[in-house]
Amino acid sequence: MKRVFLLISPLLLLLLSAHTVAAQIDFSDDPYYSNKYTVEVGASLGIMNCLTDLGGGKGPGKNFIKDIDPGNSLPQGSIYFSGAYRNALVLRTEAVWGIVKASDRLLEKIKDNSGSRYERNLSFRSSIFEVSLVAEIHPRYFKHYRDNEKLPRISPYLLGGIGYFAFNPQAKYDGNWIDLRPLSTEGQGFAEYPDRRAYKLKQINFPVGGGIRYKISPMLNFSAECVYRILNTDYLDDVSTRYIDKNLYANYFSGEQLNMALTLQDRQTEISGGRPAVTNDIRGNPSKNDAYFSFNFKIGIVL
Repeated sequence: MKRVFLLISPLLLLLLSAHTVAAQIDFSDDPYYSNKYTVEVGASLGIMNCLTDLGGGKGPGKNFIKDIDPGNSLPQGSIYFSGAYRNALVLRTEAVWGIVKASDRLLEKIKDNSGSRYERNLSFRSSIFEVSLVAEIHPRYFKHYRDNEKLPRISPYLLGGIGYFAFNPQAKYDGNWIDLRPLSTEGQGFAEYPDRRAYKLKQINFPVGGGIRYKISPMLNFSAECVYRILNTDYLDDVSTRYIDKNLYANYFSGEQLNMALTLQDRQTEISGGRPAVTNDIRGNPSKNDAYFSFNFKIGIVL
């Protein structure tokens, strides 16, 4: 989070300086700015990160931002189209692309206080594609219309909505990235574990968050935004519950697929002094679903 703060701070100073310089310029009567209904198209660039069973901070795992590893942040981008009513209520549809990753190996420096996550030695990466429908609420514009104040150029806002996203957890095996879901690393789809169904790679999520919008001109908006996605799955990283009996894999796989399944479901022996996992050893925590989030800068053109 320190890296994110350092990234945000210059931006906020820039926006505040620009707002001060532009204070003498009033284009609130411009039809592009004061029109009751407007539409906007734009794009964003930023970073994406995740909260899963893997990696994290000290201890057995904490809630929300206390367990974020900033070093796992990867590029994210989007394109969007939105419609606004008096600049106060905005309905936005957006397509988002990004990548998330996590690794227990990153806990090496605090391995004695990692709650055995370092010794578990699992890792993953996944591409993310998301389509969402989000509503933005800009309180300062409500205040403007209520009190008949001058139209603001800087507007903090809250957002929330619904999305549909695709993911595909992978892990490194013999130098190649291998899809984990077909390998049933926790017995998903095995008759011996009827309660562990194969998870879907396309699911619904719920984006929530907020941002700050700065109106550069009547036709140009700039925003800084953070969006957190609430998920209905604990398998973003392919890790959720307990290890299964390794002998069962031979009933479902053979050849190289069997070797991959046996290797990728338990990687503890790859750590110096590590021991193989025992059936029903803890592999993940099913009581907490995974999540991913992004911080981005948006530029939009008002049509």
